[in-house]
Amino acid sequence: LLLHCRDTMIFNDISCAQHSITEIYVHFQVKILIQNENGKLQAALARNLKSAVITAFLMLPESFTEEELYVRIAGLSYSGDFRMIIGEDRSKVTNIVSANLENFQRLYNNILQDCPQVVYKQQLGKLELDKSPEGQFNQLMALPRTLQQEITRLVDQPGKNRDVEEILLQVAQDPDCGSLIQQSRL
Repeated sequence: LLLHCRDTMIFNDISCAQHSITEIYVHFQVKILIQNENGKLQAALARNLKSAVITAFLMLPESFTEEELYVRIAGLSYSGDFRMIIGEDRSKVTNIVSANLENFQRLYNNILQDCPQVVYKQQLGKLELDKSPEGQFNQLMALPRTLQQEITRLVDQPGKNRDVEEILLQVAQDPDCGSLIQQSRL
């Protein structure tokens, strides 16, 4: 798959080998073969990696391992793929992460270090996440716009037409808002 980036930084509904990618939802390491000088593609890929981390944070419990984070991130690429329900090895995503743990660490290390919502507890081998309503709201506000709009569509009652921020504030109050995120990804 070769992407050429000019003025747009968001690609919608790119299909390749029966995988649908929305907003460049590529959660694996990619090699850029050709890139224009202004770095728009690189910036879009970096935003995508950060969005993947934030989406995974919302779907994880307050405490989790680094491997659990990467399994959740890699699983985003397969959510909604009917082959994962029938025919595919259910441990496919875990196997991908286990075999490439060091690559995932290199890919996401800077994002995790720069993220104020997560603390690495080395002695426990766990990451701890701010799951307070305020913390979840900040994460929801950092999601890609299209995912925020999908959440809004799922939550807003017909005829109410509340704004996205108001709905995300409501969603952030739910300690299990990750299930709504999962539902909106499908």
